[in-house]
Amino acid sequence: MEFAVQDLRAAYGARVLFDSLSFVVERGERVAFAGHNGAGKSTLMKCIVGELQPDAGRVILPRHTRVGYLPQEGIHLSGTPLLQELLDSVDGIAKTSRQVEELSAELQKTDRTDPAYRDIVEELGRLELILQDRDAHSLRSRAETILRGLGFEKEDFTRDCGEFSGGWQMRIALGKLLLQEPEALLLDEPTNHLDLKSQRWMEQYLRGYRGAICIISHDVALLDAFVTRTIALHHGRAEEYAGNFSYYLKESAARREARRKAAKNQRKQIEKTRAFIDRFRYKASKASQAQSRLKQLEKIEVIEEESDEGIMSFRFPPAPAGGATVVEMQKVSKAYGNIRLLTDFDFRIEKGDRIAVIGVNGAGKSTFSRLISMTETTDSGQITFGCHTRVAFFSQTHADVLDPNETVLECVEKAASRETSPIVRNLLGCFLFRGDDVFKRIGILSGGEKSRVALVCMLLRPANFLIMDEPTNHLDFESQDVLQRALAEYPGSFCIVSHNRSFLDPLVNKVLEFRPGHNPRLFYGNVSQYLEKVETDATHQPDASEEIHPTVSHPTEKNRQALRRQRAQERERHARIIKPLQNKLEKIEEDIASHDVRKTEITELLSSPEIVADAERLRLLTEEYRELEQESELLFSRWAELSTEIDRLSATP
Repeated sequence: MEFAVQDLRAAYGARVLFDSLSFVVERGERVAFAGHNGAGKSTLMKCIVGELQPDAGRVILPRHTRVGYLPQEGIHLSGTPLLQELLDSVDGIAKTSRQVEELSAELQKTDRTDPAYRDIVEELGRLELILQDRDAHSLRSRAETILRGLGFEKEDFTRDCGEFSGGWQMRIALGKLLLQEPEALLLDEPTNHLDLKSQRWMEQYLRGYRGAICIISHDVALLDAFVTRTIALHHGRAEEYAGNFSYYLKESAARREARRKAAKNQRKQIEKTRAFIDRFRYKASKASQAQSRLKQLEKIEVIEEESDEGIMSFRFPPAPAGGATVVEMQKVSKAYGNIRLLTDFDFRIEKGDRIAVIGVNGAGKSTFSRLISMTETTDSGQITFGCHTRVAFFSQTHADVLDPNETVLECVEKAASRETSPIVRNLLGCFLFRGDDVFKRIGILSGGEKSRVALVCMLLRPANFLIMDEPTNHLDFESQDVLQRALAEYPGSFCIVSHNRSFLDPLVNKVLEFRPGHNPRLFYGNVSQYLEKVETDATHQPDASEEIHPTVSHPTEKNRQALRRQRAQERERHARIIKPLQNKLEKIEEDIASHDVRKTEITELLSSPEIVADAERLRLLTEEYRELEQESELLFSRWAELSTEIDRLSATP
């Protein structure tokens, strides 16, 4: 065991983030903390590392366990050269090495016949084993490897840490943790400040990490790469899921639907019971039965349906149809001092282009966004919009210019047009501003919240060309899904600067890669196809464009009358197959509801002093509860399989 959480509770005022939360993280485990923004994921990490004190419960850390923690932001280092900062961060290595040197010198002065000689030799052996276990002799080379993997160049190694910007500061902090190799590594949104290349390196590095890893991230591709277990926080509860992250997303949806149906069945049963009680409670022959059922009814714990408030949608406001050319760059050059980003660069964005803009930090992605949005001028060359091109631009800096005295609702309503004003509240809800949140002043919002407000303002503007710079950095999965679905239906063109593969892959048809010292190069396909192409083909020319052709299948034409007969026969056959499956599904839902009722009864019994005093009954009830939990897990899985099968058969023509 690396650490354990026992009956942990955390609340802000009346709002409970989690309660009675218990779990154990074993050596080598890969655990994701999931849940919507504000569910308590970061709070949980801070409780584990001791930055926050929980309201109840405790975190158990064995003596040998070292915990490393990477927060989302707020780290600033200075006063030490970069490489030295990493080397100095490895606790105990420098001290142990000095002890070895001192004992070796003392050993030279000690007579072999002196009893102390043997003690020194044994202590030296122990210290050498520590250094060997920590791989101290290769510490410098490992530090350099980590820094290169995170995007630092060799000339950066001697630079003072204070010279690096905020995003690079977080990379330094991550590098220190990877070099320290704590037994438990807690990472809160580690990819927010990494480019695609550094993300891929970190993903590979974490695969081989010896200790346990707990991670918070909104990048499904990263989580699927190595996560094997998910702890999801939702409305004060915590649920565990075994499997990769995509399994969690699928299974959690299945559980919500099963719970919704179980709640519906429970309501029906309660209504029947109440009807029986109301009808027979005053009839002498049935009064005892009615009274018995009334007592049963009082013991039932109502299954609460989970609201679908996060599952919302919106459509982009209609915009005029644009011309064939959206924007064209001709011989464009741009530099900041000695850093040249573009040199005589020619590029055209055409109607229907859906472009992912990627590359290492500082290569020019954000500058490119500002240039094609006409919010920044070129050093030379020309940029022209096509006929009827209307642009909406989301910049990472737009949040900084919001009026701090306005409320969220006032700010967004000001940005809305007459056509889009009716959807303001719905759109705010899609991006996590619900209820009284819309009346908060901009000035008291966090950086991520301001960024979401700026994004909503941009989405309300009618446009046929969208330019978005890191739009998903502060969005949870539900909000990302809302935006992704809206973009999938968007009829215009767009350029998105992002490193979020799972978000981009279903949307884009081109990838524009920025590289320091070179003009950008264009690839056809999505980001995963781009990565495969780059990693398998080492012969790319600096400005070569590579095309990846997707496979497209075309259905054959059939006789309409024959097709209608065939579909009618299929529907009849499916009805015969689906009905038994639906009956099984309803039976499983009833079993889930009864399991929930029995678990509630056991929980109440376990809290009674009589049961606590009776060791044998306590053991039996505990075992029964554990068996019910295991059976419930199997029932949920079976429910999900049947639901999927019914949906598949129903969808088949």
